[in-house]
Amino acid sequence: MPKLTLNNKSYHCESDETVLDALLANNVDIAYGCKQGGCQSCLIRSPNQTPPDEAQNGLKQTQKAQNYFLACMCKPVEDMALEEIGAEGSFIDSTVVSLKALNPDTLELIVEYKGELTFRPGQFINLKREDGLLRSYSIANLPSTEKRLEFHIRKLPNGGFSEWVHDHLSIGDTVSLQEPTGNCFYISGEPEQPLLLIGTGTGLAPLAGILHDALEQGHTGPIHLFHGSRNNEGLYWVDEMEALAGKKENFNYSPCLSGPDVPQGYTAGRAHLEALKALPKLNGWRVFLCGHPEMVKDAQKKAYLAGASLKDIYTDAFTVSTAES
Repeated sequence: MPKLTLNNKSYHCESDETVLDALLANNVDIAYGCKQGGCQSCLIRSPNQTPPDEAQNGLKQTQKAQNYFLACMCKPVEDMALEEIGAEGSFIDSTVVSLKALNPDTLELIVEYKGELTFRPGQFINLKREDGLLRSYSIANLPSTEKRLEFHIRKLPNGGFSEWVHDHLSIGDTVSLQEPTGNCFYISGEPEQPLLLIGTGTGLAPLAGILHDALEQGHTGPIHLFHGSRNNEGLYWVDEMEALAGKKENFNYSPCLSGPDVPQGYTAGRAHLEALKALPKLNGWRVFLCGHPEMVKDAQKKAYLAGASLKDIYTDAFTVSTAES
């Protein structure tokens, strides 16, 4: 009889019971809806067991890779540890090792963490300062033995956390980190699939992580990156991305400016509109959208109408209420 462990409490699951049935039978307060795998209200995660295929039907590949599954569709055959979605985990300490301006409003923050931390480039992570103020930022770098994380933080008017980073944080200071989360990252397995990356502002941070991860894992299909801002000062890493495009035949980079002054070599217009204009048919493409929430919402709709499957569209909208970016 498999044992389920949730929040340090264990429950037995009968052979004909689903995970959801077993938890409800033990009066565990867990979200659920249709009980048929359609609404995904009972989405949960196992950190120690790969769920059966039928319990992951309809989920994104990035969710499957993190062992997310539908509790109402899972009849376990082995003991499973369980984590509820959104459950607050513990924090680990990190030390600031680099602060560098990327443009007049954006800093590159690099921290070196202690202990163990598993992440995928493009995921986001909660950063906390000593008084408890918490904000989420996307990870821009690949995992390495140096145990470092890179974030791009734009200074927002009256932004308590971002102003603190820009005006008061120093090398050697301590910042607490929570376990990474989010489904906007690269999954290997279809190396020839075309990839479309669209971002505004510091939306380049997760997209850069995704881009380098794809190239590191040997992705051979075309990769198109459109990065947009209103003016040239809002962009960064233009030279670096152009240099990378010169080295990688399958990578194409388009810096986009929606304002009135567009220098030679830049694309005039909003990044997602120019991307869909250049690539009007997205059947079979994988699409990553990061940055301003209105752009992400509109681009998601337009990408779907252009033929991209919803399961192949990954989003990270930088809303101020959850992330100052």
